[in-house]
Amino acid sequence: MDLARALETASSGEVIKCVDMHTTGEPTRIVYAGFPPLRGSLLSQRDQARDQYDHLRKRIMLEPRGHYDMYGAILRPSTELVESGEAHIGVLFTHNGGFSTMCGHATIALGRFLVDTHDVAVFPKQNELVVEDTSVVVNLHAPCGLVRITVPVQETADGFKSDPSRAVSFLSTPGYAAATNLTILIPPEIRWSELEGRESITLDVSYGGAFYALINMHELGFASTGLKKVDLDSLSQVMRRLKTYLESHPDILSACQHPEDKRLSYLYSIMLVDTNVGFKPDGVAGAETGLCFFADNQIDRSPTGSCVTARMALAHAKGERSVGQRWAYNSVVSNHFQTGAFEAEIVETGLRVEGGNAPAKDAVVVRVEGRAYYTGTSSFMVEEGDVTSHGGFVMSDITQ
Repeated sequence: MDLARALETASSGEVIKCVDMHTTGEPTRIVYAGFPPLRGSLLSQRDQARDQYDHLRKRIMLEPRGHYDMYGAILRPSTELVESGEAHIGVLFTHNGGFSTMCGHATIALGRFLVDTHDVAVFPKQNELVVEDTSVVVNLHAPCGLVRITVPVQETADGFKSDPSRAVSFLSTPGYAAATNLTILIPPEIRWSELEGRESITLDVSYGGAFYALINMHELGFASTGLKKVDLDSLSQVMRRLKTYLESHPDILSACQHPEDKRLSYLYSIMLVDTNVGFKPDGVAGAETGLCFFADNQIDRSPTGSCVTARMALAHAKGERSVGQRWAYNSVVSNHFQTGAFEAEIVETGLRVEGGNAPAKDAVVVRVEGRAYYTGTSSFMVEEGDVTSHGGFVMSDITQ
C-alpha cells in the first residue's frame, strides 16, 4: 500500500479532495469530493453547511491546510435549478469568515475545471456540455442565482479541454446600484489620521451578486498615494474598524436589502477604488484599480469579479458607462504583473429585480472576462487525536 492510501485509511472521517486554482493570484480551492451531503434548495444547503459543517469549512480554508486569505468553492451536483434543467451544477462559495453569495474569480476558475473534469461522479451533467464556436457554456447555480460561464476550448483526442490562452467569461446575475452618494458620519472612535479632521465620507452601495460599499481612495484621505503604493497593514486596520461600523449602519442596512431574499441582504465587502491608476489592456476604453476587503478583513488579490458587475452597474446608473463599452478593472496584483485585469461590458439593460423583501430595482447584466490557472491538487484528512487541525485556526486568534 502506498503512503497516500495508507494516510487516507488512517483518517478519522471522509477525506476531502480538492483542486487548487488561482485567478490573478486569488486562490480558489475547489472541493469536488468528501464534503457531506446537503439537501434542499441551494440557499438551504448554504444554511445547512454553515450550521452543521462549519468546522469543515474552517478545516479547508484556515491553517494548517490553508491560510487567512484562502477562498473555496464546494461543488453541489443537485440544486433546484439543476433539477429543473436550468443549471448544470451548483456551488457554495467559502472564505475565512463563512459563506458568500457570489464570487467572480472563483466562477472563472470553476468554468475551466468543470469543462476539464470527465468524472461524472464529480460533475454528473458534464456530458451535456456542447462545443459551439470553439467554446462551451456552463450554467452555474450560485447562491445569488444563475450564472452563465463561457469557456474557450480546444480539441483533444477524447473530446475537448479548456484553452488557458483565452479568457473565460461569465454573464452576471442582474446587478444594480443600491444607493449613490451616501454621506456617512464617522464616529471619533474609529476615525483615522488620514481623514485630517473630516467627520464623514461619501460612498456608494451596489450589488453584483453580493453587496459592496464602494469608496474612492480620496474619500479616505489617501488621494496622494491612491492605490499606486499601498500600506496594507495600516489600511487593513482602518478597513477592519470601518467595515464593522458600516455593517450595522442604518443607511447601509437599508441599501443592502435584496428584493428577492433576505439571505442575500448584507454588506459583503468594501471596495476601495482609484480611477487614476490601472493597467490598460488593448481594446478597452479605460481602466481603474480596486482593492477589496471582504469577509473577515480578507484581501482579494484579483480585481473581484462580482464587484466588477457592481461597479459597472453603478457606473451605468450614474451615466458613466454605456452598453458595450469595455472597461478594465485591476487589482494591485494585476497592476504589478501588467496582466490579469478583468475586462467587462454591459450586455443587457432594462431588467427589474423584484420580490417581497424590498422595493424593485432597475438592473443590468454584465459580461466579465478573466483567466484562471491550475496550481495543484490535495486530499485533506484528519488523523485520530489531531485536535489542533480538526477545525483549522487563525494565528491571530490564538495569540490574543
